[in-house]
Amino acid sequence: MVGRALSDILTHQLIDFLMGESDGVPKDPNYIFRLYMALGNYPQAAKTAVIISRQEQELGNYRVAHQILFDTHKELTAQKIRVPQELAHNLMLLHSYMLVKPLSKLGDHMAAARMLVRVARNISKFPMHVVPIITSTVIECHRAGLRGMAFEYASMLMRPDYREQLQDAYKRKIEAIVRKPGDKTDADEPETASPYDPNARVPETVLECPTTKNFIPYCIATGRHITVSDLCLCPSCNFPASFGYFTKLIEGDGVCPMCSGDVPLAMINRMEESDAKDWVAKQLKKPTEKNGKR
Repeated sequence: MVGRALSDILTHQLIDFLMGESDGVPKDPNYIFRLYMALGNYPQAAKTAVIISRQEQELGNYRVAHQILFDTHKELTAQKIRVPQELAHNLMLLHSYMLVKPLSKLGDHMAAARMLVRVARNISKFPMHVVPIITSTVIECHRAGLRGMAFEYASMLMRPDYREQLQDAYKRKIEAIVRKPGDKTDADEPETASPYDPNARVPETVLECPTTKNFIPYCIATGRHITVSDLCLCPSCNFPASFGYFTKLIEGDGVCPMCSGDVPLAMINRMEESDAKDWVAKQLKKPTEKNGKR
């Protein structure tokens, strides 16, 4: 109702109440978020969403945090407002973690290992599950033949504070990886062309073009950067994906890993390369943030 009233007095009165100024009891920040959305103050709503999702993430509620960021991303995009970099980055990290299970289920342990390495490099953002995540990283890297990565993170788990938290089922295996690592030289990650510069080769999970320094959109089915030769958009949420991998994933689960929407296989269409290049170019022309209604 305050959002519809467009009254500065009512807005400030409600914000003071929600912040605890009137009674000394701060309310659930979700109410602040919903108020800013109702007011059309989307930039402020985005900042609030990042704070709320960070709290949920620190509590280990990764799916909840992912949903908050995705919903905000969707709303900002619909309003033609620039998605803040921090929000986009946090969503990418959470999504990378959530891809591990479906990728492993498909038997693609290399892709699962790469996503876990990405998460492990930002492990401070996952404080509730440091040891389980690093353990999964070691196991998946070892399965994928990334012995150097497996040794690196297995060694991390041998620290006294982490070693005590290791499950007995994994302790011996991880100790063996540290004691007898074997050849620790990992094969180089495959490279594909940057969608912004066809002459620039980029490792599959790197999300920055080395020549233009532009952020490269990631595939919601693999977490790798997109390529213009195999690009499609989810018909439910319009996030980009590799056509080949997205269709494989949909054949198995039937739902988009980003929006959880039901996706009929027949609705997924591979873009023509020229259309894919146009779509990529538009990503650089997204509107800047605009102020919503107060």
